[in-house]
Amino acid sequence: MTAENLVSPDHIRSLFAQAMSHMYRTEVPLYGDLVELVSAINAKVLAGDAELAASLKRNDDYERIDLERHGAIRVGTAAELAMLRRVFAVMGMYPVGYYDLAVAGVPVHSTAFRPLEAASLSRNPFRVFCSLLRLELIEDAALREQSAAILAKRNIFTDAAVTLVAKAEAQGGLDQADAQAFVAEALETFRWHSDATVSLATYQQLHDAHRLIADVVSFRGPHINHLTPRTLDIDAAQEGMIAAGIDAKAVIEGPPRRACPILLRQTSFKALNEPVHFVGDAGAAGSHTARFGEIEQRGLALTPKGRALYDQLLEQARAAEGSTGDDYYTRLQTAFAGFPDDWASLRREGLGYFRYRLTEAGAALPAAARQLPAEVLIERGLASADPIVYEDFLPVSAAGIFQSNLGGAEQRAYAEQANQAAFEAALGAPVGDAFALYAGIEQASLDALTA
Repeated sequence: MTAENLVSPDHIRSLFAQAMSHMYRTEVPLYGDLVELVSAINAKVLAGDAELAASLKRNDDYERIDLERHGAIRVGTAAELAMLRRVFAVMGMYPVGYYDLAVAGVPVHSTAFRPLEAASLSRNPFRVFCSLLRLELIEDAALREQSAAILAKRNIFTDAAVTLVAKAEAQGGLDQADAQAFVAEALETFRWHSDATVSLATYQQLHDAHRLIADVVSFRGPHINHLTPRTLDIDAAQEGMIAAGIDAKAVIEGPPRRACPILLRQTSFKALNEPVHFVGDAGAAGSHTARFGEIEQRGLALTPKGRALYDQLLEQARAAEGSTGDDYYTRLQTAFAGFPDDWASLRREGLGYFRYRLTEAGAALPAAARQLPAEVLIERGLASADPIVYEDFLPVSAAGIFQSNLGGAEQRAYAEQANQAAFEAALGAPVGDAFALYAGIEQASLDALTA
């Protein structure tokens, strides 16, 4: 196999994202309704905001809007997580960030598999939030051991998928035929199976410990539990879901509505109650609630300084009366009045990451004439600065989405259990530093101004 015959990981990721979207639309028809709703909203926003449209086009982000998706899965063992890392690497997706959701009452810790380079993100920014079940947080020792034994018996990957991953690693990629075969085989890991691998009684025990534990342990694979299109106006999307009679969650997770969006805002429709057949008892029928539909709006990636301010203000809003209630959004807006809401202030105060680019006037000047600070170049109309899109996740928002789709009333009080070292040991690799990735993209654009 010569290098010329190999297709790019970006191409394989695009094939996989398209196949995943088609599969999930078939399995969960309401997801298709969300995609159509978001597409209409995005078209309306872009038609009415020429500045936003121009910014997206300058940064090769315009075409990715309709393609953009993120998914989420939950695995049960270190071996499953480590193999997923290898599967995603074939698609040019790598683990970035560590998220401890146990502190929010969800017994998992997580990372996000995603592209790293700006060009790859523009090609297709597909990302998967992947959580590893923490069996050590199951208080009942017998149930903990039983869960481990159940998980040890399953294999969530097809033999052909494992073979193709090894082939890709050995030869540095796959050709078109193998890439298509790989996508088909890898997709089987994410497919929904209505036949459980446990009895109804065992499922109920797991469910009583935590609904998410039942979701991970009781099935032959992790099944994608949501697939998320990106909207440019999540408030309009929330209103659209309600108007269409879709059972939307009550609160949009993340920061409040702003003139300059930051980080990530998420909403979803409530999880589906799906029929399941259990082992024994003549195929006892029951149901399981796990899969839902989510919509997200992505904004500016914040610097460590900006993220510290965000965390402070969010805690201020949540501490007053909790994270729910009719007045929560009002409290959130009040708290975030302390966060600058114009691009120039966000940039000058070092709160967010920006991508810099010469204007036509700037590009016409010789390099020697451009040896000036970026702010001076911007003031003179020689350069522009556009927000870098946040590509990652927020643990509080993720936990909020998880909890609302586990029935709303589901609450557990786990002590803070962050353990990045144990997670990375299970993963078989360190997780990337999101701040460093954003800073690298920003610095490369700054360097290009004076090159």
